[in-house]
Amino acid sequence: MKAETFISGDYRPAEDEPFMNDKQLEYFRRKLLNWKAELLSDTRDTIEGLQDGTRNIPDVADRASEETDRALELRTRDRQRKLVAKIDSALRRIDEGEYGYCDVTGEPISLKRLDARPIATMSLEAQERHERREKVHRDD
Repeated sequence: MKAETFISGDYRPAEDEPFMNDKQLEYFRRKLLNWKAELLSDTRDTIEGLQDGTRNIPDVADRASEETDRALELRTRDRQRKLVAKIDSALRRIDEGEYGYCDVTGEPISLKRLDARPIATMSLEAQERHERREKVHRDD
């Protein structure tokens, strides 16, 4: 097991550092773990809210409105569940030394892109090509 890398609270990855050095990897690991903890906390709050919120509402319109709110909340949580799986995948890539490199080209993904979307698996150019191809085939 690797020794823990110390980074200060105000550390930001810089282009002039070696790509995916220990500090950068630790920065992204912490960012991903914090994001995951936030999502899991929101999920727990939702579950508690749904359990506590079960009640008999006599007015049909109010009941329909509450059911719509619950359905929206559940869809949001489902998206977040999928996001947690992507975060776990990114953490695995960090452990395996594959994090930060495009799945398609093998080239480094820009630090700005990773900072904005730490679960990114493709460089911006590869992602754009993928989306253009997807749009063309979807229209068929």
